[in-house]
Amino acid sequence: MGTSMIVIAVVVILFMSGAIRILREYERGVIFFLGRFWKVKGPGLIILIPIVQQMERIQLRTVVLDVPTQDVISRDNVSVKVSAVVYFRVVKADRAIIQVENYYEAVSQLAQTTLRSVLGQHELDQMLSERKKLNADIQHILDESTEAWGIKVANVEIKHVDLDESMIRAIAKQAEAERERRAKVIHAEGELQASEKLLQAAQVLAQQPQALQLRYLQTLSDISNENSSTIVFPLPLELLKALSPGK
Repeated sequence: MGTSMIVIAVVVILFMSGAIRILREYERGVIFFLGRFWKVKGPGLIILIPIVQQMERIQLRTVVLDVPTQDVISRDNVSVKVSAVVYFRVVKADRAIIQVENYYEAVSQLAQTTLRSVLGQHELDQMLSERKKLNADIQHILDESTEAWGIKVANVEIKHVDLDESMIRAIAKQAEAERERRAKVIHAEGELQASEKLLQAAQVLAQQPQALQLRYLQTLSDISNENSSTIVFPLPLELLKALSPGK
């Protein structure tokens, strides 16, 4: 009798251990009844019928997926190494179990191929200066592709775009040449503005002889303040006429 009770107790314990499941707030259980999908349960206490019912546990928290470094050839034939990070979560637990064998690995492989495909359609300058747009494009493509798996891709961020040393030197030379070009353009614009002002001044002096005389006297005053002991300066005839008693 004692042995029978022990056997019954063991069977009950085994039954209870196989029938009771406790799911946390961020977990769901996909229940199968005789191999067919039945329903999604959780969180909390879940009671299963052993052998007849089976449960697959799945998390609904956001997953941070680190995309390995990918070799990408840009549209202008520049080879770069690009790494990224993808944030996604399961929104349909039944699809994530039924529609794909390993949703984490599937999202990882899809993110790698999408990263190479999208960046390969852009030039290097766009990769470096338009990351926000590229992130949005990659996120949109991944979100559409993973919808059938019950996955929501919330965000994609390109972390690094690494160039080899020769390309870094070439970009530095290009930036230096661009700075020199801008400096020359600014200098030329300054010369043009100065010449326009000088032309306006010459026109004013030509129309007003008195202004020319005043400018001449101002120049003499400036020269007299210098340390030179001897000054040879031509005297315009117009000034002599202006200073003559007949005027």
